[in-house]
Amino acid sequence: MSNLVLGVHGVTLVSQETGYGLLIGLGVAFCAVILVAIKIQKAYLSEDSGTSEMFMVANRSVGIGLTASAVFSSWMWINETVFCSAFTYRFGLAVPFWWASGLCFQICLMAALGVLAKIRVPYAHTSLEIIKMRYGKIGHVVFIMLNLTNNVFGCASMILTGSQLIFGISGMHFVAATVLIPLGVVLYTAVGGLKATFLTDYLHTTIALVLIIYFTLSILTHEAVGGLGGLYDKVMATAADNYIPGNFEGSLLTMKSKDAIIWGLILKFGNLALVVMDTAFWQKSFASEVSATVPGYNLAAIAIFGIPWGLGTVIGLTARAIHNTPIFPSYPGTLTTAEVNSGLVMPYTVKALIGGQGIVAFFVLLFMALTSTVSSSMIAVSSILSFDVYKNYINPKASDKRLLKVSHLAVVAHAIFITGVSLALNYGGADMTWIGYFRPILSCPGIIPLALALCWKGQTRLAAILAPILGFFTGLAIWLGTAQALYGTVTLTTTEQGLPALYGACGSLFSPAIYSVLISRFQPGYAFDWREFLRIELAPEFQTDPHVSSSESSEESSISDEKKDRSRVDGKGVVVTSPEPAHLPGDETPASRDVIEPPHGAPHDDGSGIVSGAEKAAPHSSKKNNNIAAIPLDDIQHPFSAATLQQLHRWYKIAWAVFVFVVLVTFVVWPMPLYRDYVFTRSFFSSWTAVAIAWQFLAFFAVAVYPLYDGRREIAKASRGVWKATGAFLGRLRRRRGDGGS
Repeated sequence: MSNLVLGVHGVTLVSQETGYGLLIGLGVAFCAVILVAIKIQKAYLSEDSGTSEMFMVANRSVGIGLTASAVFSSWMWINETVFCSAFTYRFGLAVPFWWASGLCFQICLMAALGVLAKIRVPYAHTSLEIIKMRYGKIGHVVFIMLNLTNNVFGCASMILTGSQLIFGISGMHFVAATVLIPLGVVLYTAVGGLKATFLTDYLHTTIALVLIIYFTLSILTHEAVGGLGGLYDKVMATAADNYIPGNFEGSLLTMKSKDAIIWGLILKFGNLALVVMDTAFWQKSFASEVSATVPGYNLAAIAIFGIPWGLGTVIGLTARAIHNTPIFPSYPGTLTTAEVNSGLVMPYTVKALIGGQGIVAFFVLLFMALTSTVSSSMIAVSSILSFDVYKNYINPKASDKRLLKVSHLAVVAHAIFITGVSLALNYGGADMTWIGYFRPILSCPGIIPLALALCWKGQTRLAAILAPILGFFTGLAIWLGTAQALYGTVTLTTTEQGLPALYGACGSLFSPAIYSVLISRFQPGYAFDWREFLRIELAPEFQTDPHVSSSESSEESSISDEKKDRSRVDGKGVVVTSPEPAHLPGDETPASRDVIEPPHGAPHDDGSGIVSGAEKAAPHSSKKNNNIAAIPLDDIQHPFSAATLQQLHRWYKIAWAVFVFVVLVTFVVWPMPLYRDYVFTRSFFSSWTAVAIAWQFLAFFAVAVYPLYDGRREIAKASRGVWKATGAFLGRLRRRRGDGGS
């Protein structure tokens, strides 16, 4: 049990004072930067975070570059840096490749689901809105719990492991670190909303990538390592001391590793849940422009591949090569299992080869990875609590201003709650390995039912409600039952083993698909009409008085005229729609059914107040529009133009093509031929690692340089505004001094 308890205080690498200074200083610095950025946005780019639409979905105006950067940052957890190195140390170079392949396909899948959501539910704010519209309140509550559990557990586990790393290298008490990590994030997230997290995500991404490349190259070129060839030689020379059970010939330099592939599969399932069941990734999809979702997400998916692959390979293998030498911080003692599970492999290696400045840089990287995760989780959970819980069940008539206030309070409440959960996990004795194995059991059951809500007309309400619940208990039973069958007891130690966790994750992920199909068959012939989802877009206009609502203007201003063609309210509660035909993918009804068309050429007015073309209903009809469910489906038109929908359909096909390609390449074509009785040769290892490092530079250009080019017009506009304002201020200052002197 002792080796499972976090809070391992290893060798002190940095003083407590430095640790406190870095945590507090970085938090204050980021908060100041983002507050200035918010002021500039509001003053010169007409982007006001004082509206719920801007706070939750950034006015749906985020471009490709910033979308890619934000998705990359949200997905660059501590796992991809610190813990990938630790697991490479444990199992060899197969780990970072499987880790990398387990990060990119989920983002590609989310690109396809995200663009499909834009087509079918164009003005949703969270994935839970989709569930409520299709499956009602009970289904809504079930998926609220699944989403909140996924967000809270994932975020809390990151804070937990981060605080333990800080404790391990500085001696700072983990409680203090746990409190300080989310503190600065609360301030800028509560004030700036989703767009603030997009901007800080970009800063996180850029700084983190610079540091990752710095660590990789500095360690690799150190004289104690000797470059790619030198690293290979040292690993081979210490092979007898670094024998890995389950690997071919016990070698660190083989892809045939039983533990690595089991861990890789578990990671794939767990990471899939952390994307599809995380409201933050849906929000970033809703926040992006029509043409930005698929390229932005896929660019991030490709870029993220190089981070665990390059960094994990170099640092994990270097640690194995030097951990028994005098330069290693733990020498002459051994690097214990508890220290490895606590993630101390990377900071020990950095300290040994780069020194004190390297540990400060590691601290900064740790802060970047932690706060990007926490900020993304905060805005996601605040949106769920404000929009899905408060708006639906506590105050349905809440104004935009009220919703924004609730969102701010939810950010603070979430920070307090995840801090408490992090401390509870720590005192409960769970380490990162155990958490990584348990998370798929908890988070995976809702993945397939949620995807089917958008992809399959036949999934019934009962199936959507019961399938994830039954799936969770199925996965849990398989996990615990396998641990009991294989090891004779159920403890933290036995449930931390690979096979029970893998079988449990498979049961948790795939069994809901079986349950959903079987339960849906109890209602034969059921077919959901996708046009029902369009009521989400119409609801705000019909449920609020257009003369009073403060959100109406913000909703209308949220969509750029070039990208979107939204229905408008003419001031009398009448929806004026575009006459262009549009249809939804997978809907066998002709496109003309979505166009409001009076039968037999006569003006159509059935009391709903919706008419076709430029025809308008009488003013008194606005009072009849409070019940959205009463609007006939044939009177509901898609808010996007036919041209926009055609563009989205094209992106949808591209997204699925990219997903299939990525899965085939990273799961089959690339790794499977190497899963054989083969130890890497010197030349093959050098080429393999060189490509991984080159991929890091590709990632830097994709998510750090390209967003600057993509947003060059907005940057130039804001810069001109700041320059003029600064010049005017200095001019007034000079005039005042001149007046005072005279």
